[in-house]
Amino acid sequence: MRSTALPRLHREREGGFTLLELMVVVLIIAILLAIAVPTFLGARRRAQNRSVQSNLRNALTVEKSIYSDTRAYSSNVAATGPLKTGEPSLTYVANGSMASAVAGRVYVYVPTGGASVTLGSRSASGTCFYLRDDPAGATTYARGACEAPSATTNPFSADGWR
Repeated sequence: MRSTALPRLHREREGGFTLLELMVVVLIIAILLAIAVPTFLGARRRAQNRSVQSNLRNALTVEKSIYSDTRAYSSNVAATGPLKTGEPSLTYVANGSMASAVAGRVYVYVPTGGASVTLGSRSASGTCFYLRDDPAGATTYARGACEAPSATTNPFSADGWR
């Protein structure tokens, strides 16, 4: 009789985890989440910003191509215009307000005569980025307040994209 009672008692002691062990596991998971979530959100914001910067560079490449052909930058954002045919994956807005800008759109401002171009775009994180190019080959990068790219606003007082 003694040989059958011992295995049964031994099995009852292996029943499960104690409350303390479960609390330690929950605490470890909470600490890992506290580290991982801010890192993930920061990476997501940086990726959104890099996407907009890439779009602006692509739009600038199209503008430089137009300038080399016509000796003037273009703000023609029509479906058959040179910007849309040069880079059809981008959505362009001519002389639009960046204050209510939709993320992912490229806002184009070309002053009369087409001597320079200012491009602006808002990322999904809410940051606005700008590029300005002139025929002398000077390209200026800025990020800052979401203003309409125009002759009167100057978002280029900021310190580049960084």
